[in-house]
Amino acid sequence: MSSKNLKIALAGNPNSGKTTLFNALTGLKQKVGNYPGITVEKKTGKAILSEKVLAEIIDLPGTYSLFPKSMDEQVAQQTLCNNDNEDYPDVTVVIADATNLRRSIFLLTQIIDLNMEVVLALNMVDIATKKGIVVDVNLLSRELGIPVVAINARKGKGIVALKEIIIDSIDKKPKFPFLEVAKLFKGVIEQANKIRGVENNFASFMALCKQKLSGEIDNRCALNQLCKIEEIIPERAQAKETVKRYAQIDKVIKSTVKKGTPIGKYMLTKKIDDVLIHPIFGYVVFLSILFLLFQAVFSWSAYPMELIDELFTNLQQFTADSMPKGMLNDLVVNGILAGLGGIVIFVPQIAFLFAFIAFLEDTGYMARVSFITDKLLRGVGLNGRSIIPLLSGAACAVPAIMSARTISSWKERLITIMVTPLMSCSARLPVYTLIISLVIPADEFLGFNLQGLVMMAFYLIGFVSAIAIAFFMKFIIKSKERSYYIMEMPSYKIPDWKTVLYTIIEKVKVFLFDAGKIIIAISIVLWVLSSFAPGNKFEQIEQKWAGIENAEIQISADKLEHSYAGIIGKSIEPAIKPLGFDWKIGISLLTSFAAREVFVGTMSTIYSVGDDDIRSIQKRLADVKRQDGEKFFTPAVGISLMLFYAFAMQCMSTLAIVYRETNHIKWPIIQFLYMGVMAYLSSFIAFQLLS
Repeated sequence: MSSKNLKIALAGNPNSGKTTLFNALTGLKQKVGNYPGITVEKKTGKAILSEKVLAEIIDLPGTYSLFPKSMDEQVAQQTLCNNDNEDYPDVTVVIADATNLRRSIFLLTQIIDLNMEVVLALNMVDIATKKGIVVDVNLLSRELGIPVVAINARKGKGIVALKEIIIDSIDKKPKFPFLEVAKLFKGVIEQANKIRGVENNFASFMALCKQKLSGEIDNRCALNQLCKIEEIIPERAQAKETVKRYAQIDKVIKSTVKKGTPIGKYMLTKKIDDVLIHPIFGYVVFLSILFLLFQAVFSWSAYPMELIDELFTNLQQFTADSMPKGMLNDLVVNGILAGLGGIVIFVPQIAFLFAFIAFLEDTGYMARVSFITDKLLRGVGLNGRSIIPLLSGAACAVPAIMSARTISSWKERLITIMVTPLMSCSARLPVYTLIISLVIPADEFLGFNLQGLVMMAFYLIGFVSAIAIAFFMKFIIKSKERSYYIMEMPSYKIPDWKTVLYTIIEKVKVFLFDAGKIIIAISIVLWVLSSFAPGNKFEQIEQKWAGIENAEIQISADKLEHSYAGIIGKSIEPAIKPLGFDWKIGISLLTSFAAREVFVGTMSTIYSVGDDDIRSIQKRLADVKRQDGEKFFTPAVGISLMLFYAFAMQCMSTLAIVYRETNHIKWPIIQFLYMGVMAYLSSFIAFQLLS
């Protein structure tokens, strides 16, 4: 189809609209992974720029400068500054927020000075205009010496023009450098160029400041010697360059940007912020939003969950009737379909949860939450930036822990990493939902759904425990480092519904396919362990019950108890019995260490093996009885089980990421142990008090 394939890098500050533009260009033709050897997320996608030009779009991590302060910024710098990097772009598109042009084009001017093919996509021009900020796009293009195009990534405006300009910018360098660093450091830059064998003043300046560029390893000693001879101190040289660059930027802004009177509704922003970031009302609003969120997640997902439950029940019945009776039938129906159905049923709740999180981020509200919680978090050894990983932990601890890289203080970053897994992630959601539906009545309390209230309570338990542990670690982890939290409030925006939709689809895909692979594999293993026993134990059980009418259920129970799975469960039962758990729950606890959501699939498989009655997992568990005939899943057992899952570190992926981020095995070990102790003690206390 295409005669030319391009690599296009999207660069820009965080919250500049980069992800929205990426979605507008690529749609669903996206691929998400990690950069080789590190845990920074790598997003790429395919875009058709014209009938003959197909492009690979690379969404670089957000960065403010080519002098990186974090791992995310380092990835962006390495991609743009090393022409031997596999993602080195043919054209770089820098996305700038028109409402804050001064900050946004700092990075752009550095890229210009690297003499790279670059285009400025001026985003949110319409919002800037309504705020009384008018940008002369044509004059800005002349001042910078590069193409500039006004876009609205949310509404898709200017995208066609941007594609045309990208194609036209191939092999076209900036018309002139933005800042002549050679004049700031006379004679030194020329010598650095000779050492490096290139004619690129800004690249040589970066090399002198010990930034990693192509071929720097071979020239490092010579460059260090040059700095020593010329008395160049990299930190001071960089500071001098930054001051001069901003002075030049201010001249450009003064000539190209005019400020007028904001349109009425944008004057409401301050009044809204007076409430949302108020030291008291701000928390009230935040808790109210969380309350409504969990009410909605529980209420709105009820109907689609019932449909999925009925679908899988019918599918199991159809498969059981269609396939020949025997071992394969039992494997497919009670192994694979039972395990898979136990997890697919929770997709509606996962989708709603991620939709709300994406909505809050896209409106600009999450930045306000970060601001109001800074004082609270700083008192326990964290700072305002820690709230983003903590709230993101409600979705998944793995990317949440990775997002802690934006915290500059090592101590605050480490404490954030250590407590983030206490936040109830989406993998716990199926467990909570299943148990709450079993032990909490679907009644109303003060007009609100009681089950939704319990769900919110468990999420708050996670947050409160994270704060408490952070306070404790504040005194254990020693550091003299001091940090400051400075942030600029983004504008309130109507969410980009396409971005929200893409987020939901991407997260649900990860939840289904990543968890699904593990669940199917474990379901098959569990079916095998539950369907076979040592020696001729099964034959002895059948002989024991031979001739007795209606003994099928008892035979199935006996076989499961004496199977390999039963033997494993029985071996750990003494340790978990004080918590109210039996050997069947013990098996589920063990398999959950692969991934928490596997609990539901395991319970579904364990309670399906040997049973020809096709029913949903909730109905099946509701009918489980003790030896005395009483229901097994009482409120005491249910609360104990949920508390165990609220605190226990049952996620190997999270432990691996903690090891990766801390670069030391002791931290994931400490995390695993302290969370395990919390889980056991809280479950023990809850069961003993409630039973």
